[in-house]
Amino acid sequence: MEKLIITLALTGNVPTKELNPDTPVTPEEIAYDLKECCKNGVSLAHIHARDEKQRPTHDRGIYKNILDEIKKKKVNVITQLSTGARGGENTVESRGQMLDLDCDMASLATGSSNFPMSINANTPDLIKGLINKMNESNIKPEIEAFDIGMIDGAKRLLKQGILKAPLHFNLVMNVPGSIAGNPKNLMFMVESLPEGSTWSVCGIGSAQVPMLTMAMLLGGHVRTGLEDTILYKKGVQATNRMLVDRVVRISKELGRQIATPDEAREILCLGKKKSIVGKLLKKR
Repeated sequence: MEKLIITLALTGNVPTKELNPDTPVTPEEIAYDLKECCKNGVSLAHIHARDEKQRPTHDRGIYKNILDEIKKKKVNVITQLSTGARGGENTVESRGQMLDLDCDMASLATGSSNFPMSINANTPDLIKGLINKMNESNIKPEIEAFDIGMIDGAKRLLKQGILKAPLHFNLVMNVPGSIAGNPKNLMFMVESLPEGSTWSVCGIGSAQVPMLTMAMLLGGHVRTGLEDTILYKKGVQATNRMLVDRVVRISKELGRQIATPDEAREILCLGKKKSIVGKLLKKR
């Protein structure tokens, strides 16, 4: 079975210091948390940015500061920037303003869905515009599938030649208003993916452990982090390190080896592109 890629979603749009004091929100905090978690097996970082008031933002300058801090700390990791709907205006100019930066991947929702208190709005023109910007910068999209319709949307874009195979999906399970996180739904989504795709799963809240464990058993990959759950278990607040450590323990019990960043690059077909960080580490 393929080695396991562990993605860390450190911050997200929802967690705050008030909800969980260990939420990393500044570039320095994000880079520090990431470096500590990469020591235990994280190979891909899903990155959100926050402004000076800790609000979600698409601000290019803040994303650049985060990437600069990661390089400064010599963290060997695949970098994936969020273009999600809750960081500002729903335009290509706003949500895609960071897509000229030196990163490996970016998130891409291929349809619209509901969040608990708002709409995850992604119009056809917005989706195509973000894909074009990613293609121009040689950034691989991670398709965020909150529901089965987003998989079908990706298939249409693939058939039209707008998306390029092989695709990589993150199956987002258990967001209130979108697909529920249960085994039947996960099997249906996995069986609906285009042939040759790679995929990971994130389980929101109480769905985290069962959905990630099932993904490991099925040969998929996993995402964890405070974006997906601020609790380790009922009554116990989580840290990113605690969540990563749990994933590693489960993977060991199931016999799944953990992929290094270089191995994850091969699995995700990111080519031989090496980050500046990777080059620095090789010279040491």
